[in-house]
Amino acid sequence: MNSVIAFFKLIRWPNLVFIVLTQFIFRFSILPFVYQKADPGYESIKLNHSLFILLVIASVCIAAAGYIINDYFDVNIDQINKAGKVIVGNFIRKRSAILLHALLSLVGFALSLYVGKQLHNYYIPFFNLVAILALLFYSTTFKKKLLVGNIIISLLTAWVIVILALAEFRFRISSSDVVWQELIKITIIYAGFAFIISLIREVIKDMEDVRGDIRYGCTTMPILWGLQVSKMFIAVWIIVLASSVTAIQFYALQLRIWVPGIYCLFFIIAPLIWVLFHLYKAKTSKQFHQLSTVVKLIMLSGILSMVFFKFFR
Repeated sequence: MNSVIAFFKLIRWPNLVFIVLTQFIFRFSILPFVYQKADPGYESIKLNHSLFILLVIASVCIAAAGYIINDYFDVNIDQINKAGKVIVGNFIRKRSAILLHALLSLVGFALSLYVGKQLHNYYIPFFNLVAILALLFYSTTFKKKLLVGNIIISLLTAWVIVILALAEFRFRISSSDVVWQELIKITIIYAGFAFIISLIREVIKDMEDVRGDIRYGCTTMPILWGLQVSKMFIAVWIIVLASSVTAIQFYALQLRIWVPGIYCLFFIIAPLIWVLFHLYKAKTSKQFHQLSTVVKLIMLSGILSMVFFKFFR
């Protein structure tokens, strides 16, 4: 494996593509949808194309830096859980990994600062700096703690969506601002979906990696509470998520919006039920990995559903 291929594997390029896809669909589907409700003379979308591209690059840099530092501190555990797939120390030197993490984090923060300055919105660089620090402390400390690491990663997954809504924040918002109210509502729905589905996947991954985690003193849920309790925890969140998506679709069907309802039934609700059914049968690392992959596909399906807002106005 040459250094270029190793680098792209290290930064989890498919996950970075997922981030880009999420933010592009939100920007070009959700934002036009909510702004078309505005009265004549209402300010247009603040996040113009050039600033949006810079914000996407910032998100990608911060996420890539997080993956690098995570692998740096997980070398020993990954030698057990992912034998033969460890990049840091084998294909990329540890020193180089630290430098890459620092460089990408700096670029991500600098771009966030520039975008924030252009929009007169310093929440953007502030919270992206919080994200950088959270990823660092997650890798060094929180990943090994019960639920704390899972929640941090789930919040950061939701943040990919929330930051775009935050970029549209206006410091003089009236109670009658229909655009902001609609944007907040849709953002909460999708960020909530991203948080829950990510939390489900993170706990499944902990069950997949339990062998290496035990050896190096981690205190994840499967280690402290056991697989059965962890499965019950996941099952509860699957039921909550499936029920919430179903409730939203019933509302859409009352408005005679059929296509999104059918899409969510077959690509979100049905796969969630499949995961729930197979969860209790899963025992091996391979089976948990399969469940994790399906959950990731469900996450993708949920994000792609934002495209429907471009057609139903």
